[in-house]
Amino acid sequence: MCSTIRDPVHGAIQVDELEWHLIHSRPVQRLKSIKQLGLVEAVYPGAIHSRFEHSLGTMYMAGKMAEHLGLSGEEKRKARLAGLLHDLGHSALSHAVEGVLRRNPDIQPTLSGKRVSRHEEFTRQIIADHPFGDQTLQIAERDFGNADELFLEVADIASGKRPPLGQIIVGDLDADRIDFLLRDSHHSGVSLGLVDTDQILESLTISNGRIVLAGDGDYRAEMSHTAAESMLIARSHHYNALIYHPTVQSIRAMLLAALERALSRMDIDEARRSIVLFFQEYTDPDLLDFIRQKGDSTSRNLLERIKYGLPLPLAARFDHRSLSPEIRMALSTVSRHGQMRKLFEDALGRKYGALVDVTMGSGVPRSMRTKANGFFYDESALAAGLVKSLTRQIAISFFSDELPSISLEEVNSQAQRLLSFIRAESYLPIDGLLLLFYTLHRMLSETYGQRILVPRIRNITWFYRTVARLKDLRPTELRGLFDYTFHSDYGFPYSEKLFEDIQILVAGGMIYQDERHYEQNGRWHLRYEYMLTAEGIRYAEMVAGSYSREAEALADYLRQEKHTIPYDVVSLYLKRYGGSAGKKV
Repeated sequence: MCSTIRDPVHGAIQVDELEWHLIHSRPVQRLKSIKQLGLVEAVYPGAIHSRFEHSLGTMYMAGKMAEHLGLSGEEKRKARLAGLLHDLGHSALSHAVEGVLRRNPDIQPTLSGKRVSRHEEFTRQIIADHPFGDQTLQIAERDFGNADELFLEVADIASGKRPPLGQIIVGDLDADRIDFLLRDSHHSGVSLGLVDTDQILESLTISNGRIVLAGDGDYRAEMSHTAAESMLIARSHHYNALIYHPTVQSIRAMLLAALERALSRMDIDEARRSIVLFFQEYTDPDLLDFIRQKGDSTSRNLLERIKYGLPLPLAARFDHRSLSPEIRMALSTVSRHGQMRKLFEDALGRKYGALVDVTMGSGVPRSMRTKANGFFYDESALAAGLVKSLTRQIAISFFSDELPSISLEEVNSQAQRLLSFIRAESYLPIDGLLLLFYTLHRMLSETYGQRILVPRIRNITWFYRTVARLKDLRPTELRGLFDYTFHSDYGFPYSEKLFEDIQILVAGGMIYQDERHYEQNGRWHLRYEYMLTAEGIRYAEMVAGSYSREAEALADYLRQEKHTIPYDVVSLYLKRYGGSAGKKV
């Protein structure tokens, strides 16, 4: 049996019998009442499309990608199933609930004995449990032999595992992103970037079992890069126009505050049980009704304002152009640690009588590879620029009916107090990374007269290998400070989180990243070189005070490995550089 669904973005979508039964199952039908963009309709009235539509579109695009890549018919079907089911665990009202959970880890529910705060973890459980009805499971058994094994595999694929199928659903260029860019643009009326699906498909191929950009130093490679660049640029514009719009931010902050107040009035166990329902059962109207029933008068007032189009006005906003490197670095660290972010935003909110929202760019391209065995962001100047653009997108916004006079000194003071408190209780890996740069600077820099020789560390892969070794060789002193996860899929230890943290240090003005091209075997390659900035030295000196024991262990290790450190030196005037901590010669 085969049916046809008419989609406003992709046209006629053909679905087979198993897909048809899954589409009509309770978990998938629930997505009809969850809007893809939450409450963005307050700014873009046409943006009322649902995650159900998006799931159908992702299924369609996943099938197109699998077909283009020459995968088998069975693999194509599994990719389509993963695309259809990839958002089953999404909470009502877009990502508001996840924001509450990041800020309040004590009410995070548990799945399989592990605390969870992201919809992907609920999605995986729902697919693995496959509550889709007996008839659906019978068809799955008939077509694939074992329904339990099928849905476990589909859960893996929807989570980004089992390449190349997982890359079709979760990656820098995946079916999920292609569809939501096309669909959100179609419904919102915002068309700031071009997403040419045919050209994107042509840009992809499989090499060594993984999806990569096609071409190897030829015209096809240039066109593959162009297609990938266009999609990444469209995604950046999508976030700027839709997600970071001040009115959308205001409504998101109001909704988060209303929900948080409602949950705070409940017993922790009751709150956790309710949150599980948010991800597995609730629709948007259900969650709004929950806030009305469980919240206080402030919660209900915030909902009324949202309902009648009266968001809190933007009273003040500061971004990377008006924030000093020290504040940017502090805010980027605060924003990535939920409980700390809550304390920070609440403290400033009480002081200024406002809702405070710290935002940071997301979606940094980190994993897309080329057939020439390099990273896309290494071989594309536009992609590299996009990485820089996204990582410097940090802002703090104040929403209030009044116009409070905001002191950035107070903002920085609050952030630094919280960071000191957290450092006394636990480790911050990005601090460890900065401490590594600082220790290298102290060990390798030299001053003479009015000049300083500043070390420039060659090659980012040296940092990957060094941090991975520090975890293994110095587990007692340094494991928590370098808590990064590595894999060796590319022939060397690689950590997407470590790459992103380095880019955050660059965007925060802590380190300077330069590019150098070198020739090897008739081809030119790119490498990065890193130098601590004067601002980075001052910030690192403050950070080092919280990690004296770890700093000593790190310095001891680096002294033993000094002859293996790949670096050059740059001579600068001390007065102009502003740095210090070099050895006198």
